[in-house]
Amino acid sequence: MQFWAVVLAGAVVAALLAFAFSTVARRMLKRIGVEEADVRATRLPFFGLVTSIIAKSAFAIFYRDRSWYNPWQFVILIILVIFLTWFIIKLVRVIESGMMLRFESKFGPGRRLAKVQTQVGLMRRVLIAVLCILAVAAVLLTIEQVRALGAGLLASAGLASVVVGLAVQSTLANVFAGLQVAFTDSIRVDDTVVVEGERGSVEEITLSYVVVLLLDGRRMILPSTYFTTTPFENWSRRSTEISGNVALQLKLNAPVAYLRERTTELLEASDRWDGRENELLVTDVQNGLQTVTIYLSSRNAGDLWSLRNMIREKLLGELLESYPECLPDPRMVPGNTV
Repeated sequence: MQFWAVVLAGAVVAALLAFAFSTVARRMLKRIGVEEADVRATRLPFFGLVTSIIAKSAFAIFYRDRSWYNPWQFVILIILVIFLTWFIIKLVRVIESGMMLRFESKFGPGRRLAKVQTQVGLMRRVLIAVLCILAVAAVLLTIEQVRALGAGLLASAGLASVVVGLAVQSTLANVFAGLQVAFTDSIRVDDTVVVEGERGSVEEITLSYVVVLLLDGRRMILPSTYFTTTPFENWSRRSTEISGNVALQLKLNAPVAYLRERTTELLEASDRWDGRENELLVTDVQNGLQTVTIYLSSRNAGDLWSLRNMIREKLLGELLESYPECLPDPRMVPGNTV
């Protein structure tokens, strides 16, 4: 009965300490903008940690001489390690949130912030993985049989290292590739990339794989080694600004001067044009048709896609209405048999 009284009292104390810790931390971190939900998430693991410590101590005081002491002490130890690991992981998330808020205020939205976000997120995943491994190791090393087994394994470390190396070769390659991708700055979260012939944006970078959100909403999951061994396009490596062109095949009597003037008017009226490139040139003449190419630019790939389609649609519509004689017959276009 004394044991349960001590545990109950400990649980009450733990609840008070968890509430006090959460309240103080929330008020302190609120000044830098950390969300209350992140701080409140530490309350339950902190309560479980303190309660486990008190229960383990009380169990050692009241039941040390019992025959079933060791198995139950081991169970309590596992619970304690779980709550300790959980609490540290939640603290890591709070620290990450605070760091990102400081970086946001320092750098503002942009590529530098995306780089830091990618690296900090990856380091959090590495740290959480290490914490979980250490937690499992701490529990196992309390078992005498496991410690004895460890000594035996050390004696055959040469063979074990070869076997393990072969077994986890691809996994470790992806882990190191993930670290290389994040810290060499080849890709960042929100970068626009072209992989396997598909264009999309980098949605998530983990230790072993990268998630690319494609234009149609699908997600392509690629191993981290893909980005260290396979050539790919990164359209926002240095900046998101991008250039493109629109090609029109017209008859030789097409009003090039009018098209050049009208293109300038359309670009200047569009908020998707960034003002860098605006040029219309006749780039080819073949089979009685001339190729009119419009070179333009935009702030990002999405705006460029919309801008190209808008220019093409507007110019073709106006030519069809005012200059239908300059539009080619489908039979004049190379490759058409109609």
